[in-house]
Amino acid sequence: MKPIIPSPINLEKLKSAIREDGPDNFHVLADFDQTLTKAYLNGKFVPSLISILRDGHHLNHAYAEKSHALFDKYHPMEIDSSLSPQEKDAAMVEWWKEHFELLFKAGLRKKDIESIVNSGKIKLREGLCDFINFLGKRNIPLVIMSSSGLGGDALTMLLKKEGCFNGHVFFITNTLIWDEEGRAVGVKEPIIHSMNKDETILKNFPAFQKIKDRKNILLLGNTVEDVGMAAGLKYKNLLKIGFLNEKVEENLEDFKKTFDVVLLGDPGMEYINNLLKEIFS
Repeated sequence: MKPIIPSPINLEKLKSAIREDGPDNFHVLADFDQTLTKAYLNGKFVPSLISILRDGHHLNHAYAEKSHALFDKYHPMEIDSSLSPQEKDAAMVEWWKEHFELLFKAGLRKKDIESIVNSGKIKLREGLCDFINFLGKRNIPLVIMSSSGLGGDALTMLLKKEGCFNGHVFFITNTLIWDEEGRAVGVKEPIIHSMNKDETILKNFPAFQKIKDRKNILLLGNTVEDVGMAAGLKYKNLLKIGFLNEKVEENLEDFKKTFDVVLLGDPGMEYINNLLKEIFS
């Protein structure tokens, strides 16, 4: 499926400006679930890593039932473009606080995360390793900002398993606290959710020092709110690419107003990889 480009002229201007400044003045901000991972696997919707935990095979039945109830209550709010940012923010804070309490009560262990990563139920987008390697060879930081309910451990494990991890990948995500037996007992503040992934959070992480002077950004997301990842950063050029995976008809116009490129059909990274090669070849 061909990408939707609302303003080809503006896209060419962005590409030209980024090319002129070179890779040393460039970095990537990306969401993780449904952005760097496939939204569908064997025809089944896989919204996130945490969704696999909800299937009931890794923790107890009570956790699965209560976690599904939270998803059914809060996920529609997360993707509802009619809600204000303030309304969404309040809903996401409630969701993650309740969710983490469920995880702790259910006795989540690191081995449960390893089991999910090795389950084959989550798939990185085709070409993601090529994307990460391309950035690495040019010393371009990739900052992954994720509200993952399983924290940065799961993301790191998954990328390492697929051979996609290098020293130029940085995570801005929730950090679970483990006891000596490998059981989750807490989460570090501030809790990161889909509505607060921005510079105010980023400044708390070492990655900020890597990117704060790089004024050109490629931003990858799967919701219009993901554009907020660049909020507060003093950028010169911001090239935004959105993966539209859900409720396409309802969300397409908002995506076209928000992103410079909209990708439909749950594709791999081919378009983005070719774009980077065109800019920096």
